[in-house]
Amino acid sequence: MRDLMVLAETTYGLTNARLAATAAALLGVAGVIVGWRARRGRGAGRRGAVVAAATGAVATIAGVIALAVADGGPGTGNGVVAAWAAVVLGPVALVLGAVTARRAGAKT
Repeated sequence: MRDLMVLAETTYGLTNARLAATAAALLGVAGVIVGWRARRGRGAGRRGAVVAAATGAVATIAGVIALAVADGGPGTGNGVVAAWAAVVLGPVALVLGAVTARRAGAKT
């Protein structure tokens, strides 16, 4: 019975898996910000669009890998919540970057 209770414990500290998933989620957030700024004309234009697309792709891949190796749900120290955030934010940054790059390419 004690073994089952240990498996169900919530981890509160920063684990390596949480750190990796959080980094992926922050990369996704950064990609969305850079892509949005480039789209609004306040960023580096085409370069900002490429950076947004690249960070979105990396965030998505890292989030999927984090989810694939996680052996528990939220609260187990595996970074599942941050990995899902990366999986959601990564494609948003990727699409923002791709649309902005296409739009910037059409202007030149």
